[in-house]
Amino acid sequence: MSTYALTDSWTMTRRELAHWARQPVRVLVGLVFPVMLLLMFGYLVGGGRGVEGEYVDYLVPGMLALTMAFGLESTMLAVTQDLNKGVIDRFRSMPMANGAVLVGRSVADMIQSALSLTMMTGVALALGWRAHGGVAGFLGAIGLLLLFRFAMLWIGIHLAMVAGKPELVQAVQILVWPVGFLSNAFAAPGSMPDWLGAVVEWNPLSQTATAVRDLFGAQGAESGHAGAAVLWPVALLVVFLPLAVRRFGALSK
Repeated sequence: MSTYALTDSWTMTRRELAHWARQPVRVLVGLVFPVMLLLMFGYLVGGGRGVEGEYVDYLVPGMLALTMAFGLESTMLAVTQDLNKGVIDRFRSMPMANGAVLVGRSVADMIQSALSLTMMTGVALALGWRAHGGVAGFLGAIGLLLLFRFAMLWIGIHLAMVAGKPELVQAVQILVWPVGFLSNAFAAPGSMPDWLGAVVEWNPLSQTATAVRDLFGAQGAESGHAGAAVLWPVALLVVFLPLAVRRFGALSK
């Protein structure tokens, strides 16, 4: 990527970050909501079915993966708002690198995701959770979570340009929530009916959560899922990133 393109992309990233200062409540809600889910399932719901060892060691990686998936909605909302206000059309009429708007959006989203992971990890430590897989395992787990988030945000960008309106984000929420909860984030697939357990195990979110549990060194964690936890997001990126770029290029046609 040329210096010109990097400069334009960073300018778009700064624009997104500047919105945080003007809309601190929305940013705060995005950071606090996953923490509320973690506390609710950790304290109110209690131990999950079919979980070996301490439930908090099982729950925290699942919640971290779930948070990365739910970020898709905030990406969609931001993009559809820019589309409806004509902001993206104005940017496309300016002499800037093609795709800088999308790069800026993705970088800002990844920064927010890193902040969310930091906050969630801090709360998890306060709940008594500990990572037992060493520094390399911890960094590997965080890397898998951010890779999964990167794939989710490009799905969000593409769906936002297809939907075109913020109101249609609610329709996507109806799909995202069941897919998110139809995973092993809260309960082991072995405790479910055979057909449901099979669906849950194939969920990309479940693959990420399982691999992260293993890297964190959780008791009873399954090994051998790191490959699938990498392949699923990469496959999603191969499909949705080009679709998003192509859709962006066709907006003015």
